Amino acid sequence: MRVGIKLSQNAPIEDYLQVWRFADEGGFDHVWVMDHLATLGPDDDGPIFDAWALLAAMAVATDRVRIGRMVTGNTYRHPGVLAKLATTVDHLSGGRLEFGVGAGWAEREHAMYGLQFGTVGDRMDRLEEALGVITSLWTEPRTSFDGRHYRLEAAVAEPKPVQQPHPPIWIGGSGRRRTLRMVARYADAWNYTGDDIAEFAELAQVLDGHCADVGRDPAEIRRTVQHRLGDDLDALSASCRAYAAAGASEFVLVLPWGGGGRQALDLAAQALPRLRELG
Repeated sequence: MRVGIKLSQNAPIEDYLQVWRFADEGGFDHVWVMDHLATLGPDDDGPIFDAWALLAAMAVATDRVRIGRMVTGNTYRHPGVLAKLATTVDHLSGGRLEFGVGAGWAEREHAMYGLQFGTVGDRMDRLEEALGVITSLWTEPRTSFDGRHYRLEAAVAEPKPVQQPHPPIWIGGSGRRRTLRMVARYADAWNYTGDDIAEFAELAQVLDGHCADVGRDPAEIRRTVQHRLGDDLDALSASCRAYAAAGASEFVLVLPWGGGGRQALDLAAQALPRLRELG
């Protein structure tokens, strides 16, 4: 059973460095940040850093652990820029990038920066086009693309990523018709962020159906769950055991940071061997 940890983006730089080193030295498989332009919740004016700059720093601050964004908001950046950022981080890390991406959802952030938001359908269309653009830029000598939202003409993207054919793609979401079909077509990992094991199991079956439709072996797609880490480790073990029985292959533990960073890391260290046993 693979296990990672995630620290939300509104933390001091010193805290990020502490978490990254802890993950690298403590035997975790991956470590993550989130991608937002403003803090979440009722107050949006807290300190928050750029996710891809953090990933670049993470790449050189660690030696072993895999690193990722859970998940990049596609609407914040042009897919050509995103492909270049990801390739740069993959090289800086020596091929340890996990590429998480989603359609984007924080309307308030889009409004304050004048970014196009649109309907859910619009954002899903943009994500699907972006995935085609990014994978082509990563794998083809030149990319031409004439979509509704993105247009490229003989675009060059060099160098290619260290990982071939490209870094593993994680797609987060639970949309049965669009999101999971994109997972079947493009992703190496599907990330579930809900808290309903029955829903996870049902969505996994929907994903299997989409895999059959597109001619993909469903066993190629890692089933991952983002799970909040609490101080009841017995409850955590029981919950993760149920997810594992429903097909989950790995977990990302969201750290309860606040003012208790050391306590959160101690909890994560105690949780790791328990979750390893589930594999």
